[in-house]
Amino acid sequence: MDVKYVNPFLEAFTSVMPQLGFQNVNKTNVSVEKQEIKKAGVVIIVGIVGAIKGNVVYCIDLEGAKNVASTMMMGMPINEFDEMAQSALSELANMLTANAATIFFGQGIHIDISTPAVLFGDDITIKMSSSQVLCIRLTADQIPIEINIAFEH
Repeated sequence: MDVKYVNPFLEAFTSVMPQLGFQNVNKTNVSVEKQEIKKAGVVIIVGIVGAIKGNVVYCIDLEGAKNVASTMMMGMPINEFDEMAQSALSELANMLTANAATIFFGQGIHIDISTPAVLFGDDITIKMSSSQVLCIRLTADQIPIEINIAFEH
């Protein structure tokens, strides 16, 4: 996968997360993964259409998701991954992907994004839209977050 399709997501993450109250934002690893992703926790899927087509899937464990939601809500305690926490994580995926879409637009690549779909549970399997999936592992205040990107060529 061309790095020009990955960097907008990295830029978006390192730009948006500090605006939401996260102090330490780091990229920890990038790897190529299989088309089928199996996760436990919270998975947020955003579709991409336009000049490039595919999916972006954000993955975070349940405790991390509650901590992210809490930070986004100015430190309000989150004991359950309830509707409010789900909405916060959906909005996070929307902000990150929309920011990446703006960066793409600045490069002359026009894309639209779908409304995020939030899934959570102990055994989530997603088959990505492309056989080549790039997984970017990042942290926000030590909370691990994955961004899985699959674009069709």
